[in-house]
Amino acid sequence: MTSLPRTIARLEKRLERLRLLDRRFSVVRLAVFILGVAAAWLASATLSVALARLVWLGAAGSFALVVAFHRRLDRWRSMFSLWQEIRKEQQARLALDWAAMGLQAAAQPERERPPLDIDLDLTGPRSLHRLVDLAVSVQGSQRLAQWLTHGVPDPEQIERRQAVVRELSGQGRFRDRLLLNLRRVSKEPLDGAKLLQWLATPIPTTRLPGLLLVGSALVAANLALIILNALGMIPAYWPFTFALYLAFVFSNLGSLRPLLEDIIALDEELDKFASLLHHLESYPLPNCPRLADLCAAFRNPKDLPSTRLRQVKLVTALVGLRSNLAVWLLLNLVLPWDFICAALASSLRRRAAVLFPAWLETWYQLEALSSLANFAHLHPEYAYPEIMPQANPVFSARGMGHPLIPAERKICNDFAIDSLGEVDVITGSNMAGKSTFIKTVGINLCLAYAGGPVNASALRSLPLRLHTCIHISDSIADGFSYFYAEVKCLKRLLDELQQAHPWPVLYLIDEIFRGTNNRERLLGSQAYVQALIGARGCGLIATHDLELAGLAARSPSVRNYHFRDEVAQGKLVFDFKLRPGPSPTTNALKIMALEGLPVPHS
Repeated sequence: MTSLPRTIARLEKRLERLRLLDRRFSVVRLAVFILGVAAAWLASATLSVALARLVWLGAAGSFALVVAFHRRLDRWRSMFSLWQEIRKEQQARLALDWAAMGLQAAAQPERERPPLDIDLDLTGPRSLHRLVDLAVSVQGSQRLAQWLTHGVPDPEQIERRQAVVRELSGQGRFRDRLLLNLRRVSKEPLDGAKLLQWLATPIPTTRLPGLLLVGSALVAANLALIILNALGMIPAYWPFTFALYLAFVFSNLGSLRPLLEDIIALDEELDKFASLLHHLESYPLPNCPRLADLCAAFRNPKDLPSTRLRQVKLVTALVGLRSNLAVWLLLNLVLPWDFICAALASSLRRRAAVLFPAWLETWYQLEALSSLANFAHLHPEYAYPEIMPQANPVFSARGMGHPLIPAERKICNDFAIDSLGEVDVITGSNMAGKSTFIKTVGINLCLAYAGGPVNASALRSLPLRLHTCIHISDSIADGFSYFYAEVKCLKRLLDELQQAHPWPVLYLIDEIFRGTNNRERLLGSQAYVQALIGARGCGLIATHDLELAGLAARSPSVRNYHFRDEVAQGKLVFDFKLRPGPSPTTNALKIMALEGLPVPHS
């Protein structure tokens, strides 16, 4: 995306011009105010009252016009600032500049992160989720995190998401306008749960029709008695009925107030979503059938968001008239005002309780899909994977790299797993790239299962359930040692391989049984790999134990790969290229010697 720096520079030039205009308008605004006041004062002292008023009106009109233009200029400046901010964040995502990437809409809820999440850096401050996430709502951000960390594929769901992501990735203006409109409304994360909570709060409205009927009857009686008294036909009975009416109103205020306050709270929260809903309702999508289907919830002519929002605004305005005591008394004298407002609010609330959950659910999906589409737009070299129930080989990828490694340091590799039951043992020296490679396989499959493109020129795979055993940690609170925690993780894998699930397992294991002594580690590792051979799954095991590579001689289902290193000019050099066969070298003693530690002399 070489155009991003040019776009940012172009926006900066526009902003500089707007800042200059802003300073000039500030001077003009002050000058118009001073000249207007001076002209009006002179007119008052020298001209007739009528002409002086005209001068006053002209001065006020001129100042109001300048203020209106100045405010419009401020809006333009704010919009271009947001455009530039969005583009800078895009550039930061490309460069993996985490500090400049902006804040996420929401941290993940307090929960125990599953091993897949921790092992593959799927969520957190420097994670795949942080890199991809553009959501401005709490729930949209969490929805994307759920997709990335699920680890169990749904091929039909993946295909549907990919179709929308493909369309969205070509609709940059739609995505940018979406993000721009939301950031103009609020810098804080939007929380749709508050809206649904208000809509779900039980409010007693069963008595409302009866109350409205009684209130209407009392108001009608009041008006009839006032008219008859004014015509001299009866004495002034209306103060008694009006007092009765007021007593009726005040006695029921407690039951009406929650509903009236609820519609005001609903209006305030909907204000945050207004520009978003209008955008989704009106933006043309002529060549995007999947995206149009997704947005259909916002385009029903009978329930357009703009219509519902206007209705809420109207009822809120009617309720707001109650804040003035004199106006409130006058309105309730003529009409059962509070009961009418409550009835309108109740009707709107019932309809909103049906519509808004569906709108919000669609919006959360759209945010997650738009984030994936933006990721695809920033990385046109990434490929959309094929997750196919009949894939052969089981897994194959060309030019596969890790999306969290900067492009200038990233080395991509080709890799394939031919059949189920296969175990690929990856050996190599320290820092050669074994752990990073098995994470590369896992993180790209997580991207694929979410519906996004992967860091490869091509990737095809069976739907494979992911199981990782990489970052094992002991638990003091639970009394688990490191070794016992690792044993439990490996036992869960054996259990998953035995499950009657439609999809087989892909396992990624780093340094098997590292928590025990060398002899038992080797014996245990060999026995465990033997149990994996031929099982309903396949996987990669990264290890320093070159003895494990010897299992390939006993079973054709075990294949060896390795990463190399060499010493050049007194430094270790790695090329991070995956090669077939076991590692021919080790480098632990080399690293110790280079750092000045004592090593045995051969």
